[in-house]
Amino acid sequence: MALYRTEERGWPCLLDYRVFFKNNVAGDYISPFHDIPLKVDSKEENGIPTKKARNDEYENLFNMVVEAPWWTNAKMEIATEEPLNPIKQDVKNGKLRYAANISPHKDLHQKDKSTNCCRDNDPIDVCEIGSKVLSHGEVIHVKILGILGLSDESETDWELIAINVNDPEASKFHIGDVKKFKPGYLEVTLKWFRVYKVPEGKPENQFAFNGEFKNKAFALEVIKSTHECWKALLMKKCNGGAINCTNVQVCDSPFHCTQDETRSLVESVSFSLNKESDEEDAEQAWYFLGK
Repeated sequence: MALYRTEERGWPCLLDYRVFFKNNVAGDYISPFHDIPLKVDSKEENGIPTKKARNDEYENLFNMVVEAPWWTNAKMEIATEEPLNPIKQDVKNGKLRYAANISPHKDLHQKDKSTNCCRDNDPIDVCEIGSKVLSHGEVIHVKILGILGLSDESETDWELIAINVNDPEASKFHIGDVKKFKPGYLEVTLKWFRVYKVPEGKPENQFAFNGEFKNKAFALEVIKSTHECWKALLMKKCNGGAINCTNVQVCDSPFHCTQDETRSLVESVSFSLNKESDEEDAEQAWYFLGK
């Protein structure tokens, strides 16, 4: 049985649509940002999930929250500034955001020592390359393969490359094997990240290490660094800015709240009962770029 389930409020493609998370055992509301452990089957120290595993078998197994599934372009993301951090569709200038259809197809504001740029203040991103199309809000176990460093408008945006551990091919994958078993995937991924903002009139994104995908060891160090930043944030040892740190699992955190409080937070969220959207087809054009 899955450990977590989701509860939708409102209708997709509307501004007030939210996907809240619940613990599947007790049915309690939780934050996917703060209450789902980083590591699979992790122990805890002072109420905070650690990166220590019971043995080497678990060294490279992490929990991943699915925000935007394959073959969708609604820019769904964890709402870092809202209580309990539900998934919502990103909004800019009052309009819902979509990633451009192009053919072919995270932590505090501090400088990243590898890129010399500030980080983007969001949970670290994961590109899962398994064969199964997942749903937003699913929480899966992934094996880390490597990482790509994206410079997004002068901010460091790390993109982990991972595969669902339940994928039939997961056991044979390392970052160097992707070109062998999934030819063209890394090249297309690199190009998409380079040009996906061009249809908005923005310049191409740049990459750390000239677009080289770094290996698992490098990726695990990035995860460790960002996790330390998150722990400092939850214990109020640094300024998180607008990030909402409400949680139910980190008992020593000054942002800890009760289940009664979380229910009140969710029930206070207003949403439209009308599922008709004025956004349909507004951003569904295809862009063919010449390079």
